[in-house]
Formats: sequence, C-alpha cells, structure tokens
Amino acid sequence: MKKRKLGLALSLVLAAGTLLGACGKADDKNDGAAGEDTKTEKAFTVAMVTDVGGVDDKSFNQSAWEGLQAYGSDNGLEKGTKGFDYLQSQSDADYETNLNTLARQNFNLVFGIGFMMGDAVNAIAQQQKDTKFAIVDSVVEQPNVASILFKEQEAAYLAGITAGLATKSNIIGFIGGMEIPVIERFEAGFLSGVKAVNPSAKVDVQYAGAFDKAELGQTIASTMYSSGADVIFHAAGGTGNGLFKEARDLKKKNPDKNYWAIGVDSDQTAEGVVEIDGAQHNVIITSALKRVDNAVKDLSTKAANGEFPGGEQIVYGLDVDGVGLAPINEELENKADIEAKVQEYKDKIVSGEIVVPAARADVK
Repeated sequence: MKKRKLGLALSLVLAAGTLLGACGKADDKNDGAAGEDTKTEKAFTVAMVTDVGGVDDKSFNQSAWEGLQAYGSDNGLEKGTKGFDYLQSQSDADYETNLNTLARQNFNLVFGIGFMMGDAVNAIAQQQKDTKFAIVDSVVEQPNVASILFKEQEAAYLAGITAGLATKSNIIGFIGGMEIPVIERFEAGFLSGVKAVNPSAKVDVQYAGAFDKAELGQTIASTMYSSGADVIFHAAGGTGNGLFKEARDLKKKNPDKNYWAIGVDSDQTAEGVVEIDGAQHNVIITSALKRVDNAVKDLSTKAANGEFPGGEQIVYGLDVDGVGLAPINEELENKADIEAKVQEYKDKIVSGEIVVPAARADVK
C-alpha cells in the first residue's frame, strides 16, 4: 500500500511540474510577442545633394540643409546613413553620381537642390525606382519624384517695396545669377515692388551668369554703386557674397554714404556686419526669404507619414510661410514706415488682391 501511495504522489508532482512548465513557456511566448510590438520601426531617412554653391553657401543650399537637420532633430535622428546626410557637388558632373550614391545607401528620400539638378534627378529617378526623390526649383515628371517650387516673386516684391522706400538716389540695382525661370521670378517681383511705391526709381538689372562667382558679384556691385545705386538686391547664390563684400568695403571707407544690400533665400544679416570707429554697423537692409528649410522639412515629414506626393508639384508661397521677408535693419531711418508698408502689401498678396507677376514680360 505504501508503495502505491508513494507512486501516486510522485505522479501528481510530475504532472504539476509539467503544467507549470507549460504555463512558463506560454508566458515566455507572450513576453516575446509584447517585445516585438515595442520594437521601433526603421527610421525614415533623408539626404540631399547640393549644387555647386556648397552646403555652407549662406543661402539656398544652407537653408535646405537646415531643413533636413530640423527634420532629423524632430525625429531623433543623427547625421549619417541611418538618419540624414548630404553630399556636396564640386561641379555639375557630380550631380548624377551623388544622387545615385545616396540612393544606393538606401536613403528613403533624396533631394536634389537647385534648378540645375533637374536632368540628373530625372535620369537617376528612372534607374532607382524604389527611392523617392525631390527636386527643388524645377519640375521632373516621374512617379517617384516630387517637384518643389516657390513663389519667389512674392518675397522679391516685398524686397522691392523695401528698396523703393529706402533709396535716396532713386537708383537701385538687381544682380541675378543665371537667366533661368526661378531668377526671372525674383526679378519680376522685385521690379514690381519697387514701382509700386516708387515709380520714378530706376532699377539696373545685371546677370552674372553664375551662382558661385563672388568676385564677379563684387565687380558688378562696384559698378552699380559707382553709378549712383544706394540699394542692391541679389538673387545670385554665392555670387551675391561679392555684393556684401563690396558694400562693407565701401561703407568702411565712406561711413556717411548709404551702401545698402538686400540678401536672398535665407536671412543674410550676418554677412553685412562692418566695424566703423569701434562700433558695429550693418549694410544689409533685409533679405527676401525663400523658406527652402520649411519646404524640405515639410516634404520629408509628409513622405515619412506615407503622404509622398510623387509626380506632383508643390508650390510654397507667402500664404504658407514658404517665402517672406527678414526683419528690417534697425539702422534704417524710415524703418517703421517700411515695415508698415511691407505688411500692407503682404496682406494684399495673401488675400489675392495683388497677384505678383512671375515673368519679366508681365511687369507693368
């Protein structure tokens, strides 16, 4: 009897152990499933290729890079192939190679920065069909390419309002980079803004034929200032840095004369600082902002959320903070009057009361 009772007890202990073991395995599986649910998805990575101006051009490319950095910061990403990055182009021959390199590094979205990169984006997008691309300032009709455009004429119009009210000589300059549609929009808007508030002002328009020739920009600016211009606006990328240098040099030699400059794309105020008799002054009145940073960040976020507008054109204007005007220089005598007039015309543009011409032929 005792042997039978002992055998029965052992059987019950073994059975209980088996059940507990089974329960433990079931719990392990459940814990594993929970762990899988908490795994983060692969980050949506973004990168860009600069044009020949370089990532630190203090203008167009730099603004785009700041937009990528802002996207990365918002999403906890770091610079590199697992987050956000850029490749710099030394010449237009680098465009296709750089775009292809980023696609092969498996970036989800690759930006081509600038009108001149349109053909390269078109070519690589057809080869790398699993990669999403975006082109700034041009249109590429491919299903995996989003085309980003701006109403530059609206920002330039406000810059023209500023120049027209700031000038005392009634001679104003415009330096363009290359004669392409995007720069023509700047020119058309600027001329229209000047004429809206100062019909008697003369605007001297000259093109440098390049976006990376600061020395040429300085030469053109020197000629304009010596011909009586006291305000010059540039839409010329790195070439415009020559304008700033000339304005600083002249102001230092002749502190009592006005040698004003207007920047472009990003707020270029830092480029206008000049020291005179131990005090700092600034030759830059304002800058016509082209918020490439906002557009790049916006499109990156849309793409990451599954809303990539492949094959479409997205146009950013004053109404969505896609363009604008930087703060007016405190040293300007009629700063308050200019600010009030800028706001007045900005409201009219946003409401649709004023439609700023985008082509030189439409300027009245």
